[in-house]
Amino acid sequence: MSAQSSPAGSASAESVTVVALLFPDFAAEHASTRRLLERVPEGKGDWRPHERSAPLYRLATHVADIPNRGASILTTDEMDATNRVPAIPRTTVAELLASHDASVAALNAALAQTSLAELDKEWQIRRGDQIVIRGKRRALLRTVMMSHVVHHRAQLGVYLRLLDVTIPGMYGPSADDLAGRAGK
Repeated sequence: MSAQSSPAGSASAESVTVVALLFPDFAAEHASTRRLLERVPEGKGDWRPHERSAPLYRLATHVADIPNRGASILTTDEMDATNRVPAIPRTTVAELLASHDASVAALNAALAQTSLAELDKEWQIRRGDQIVIRGKRRALLRTVMMSHVVHHRAQLGVYLRLLDVTIPGMYGPSADDLAGRAGK
């Protein structure tokens, strides 16, 4: 993908402005996600609230990895879900945080190189010949990546609540913050 270049060869002021205008919430959402991942208890990786629920560390790994989907939306033309290999579940909080930080860094690097023209291009997920979802990259960054993160982050918050782990505020103080509880 080519980014518009400034005289110094870096991403143009237009691309920075476009990203800031279209996605001003991304940094705060990633910070909130990281705060929740920090609370995942060690040694509970196989715990699940129900037999049909994913184990804790598999869900937390998925949450940490989702920003990589945003990077893929910006750096590829499509994804074939039949070839997708799930992330290997992380087994420690340190691994979860490192994975999350790396996926956010990959997304931010891809965003720094994009332009409005690139964001306006179509991208798709398919399963073989079947198209599962198709749309403009700018819209799919919201649904396939950020809304997806928020959805699974909420699931992770329920898991943590059931394990009696305090929940950090996402959009202001949480009930635990207000009650004066901190940490695990």
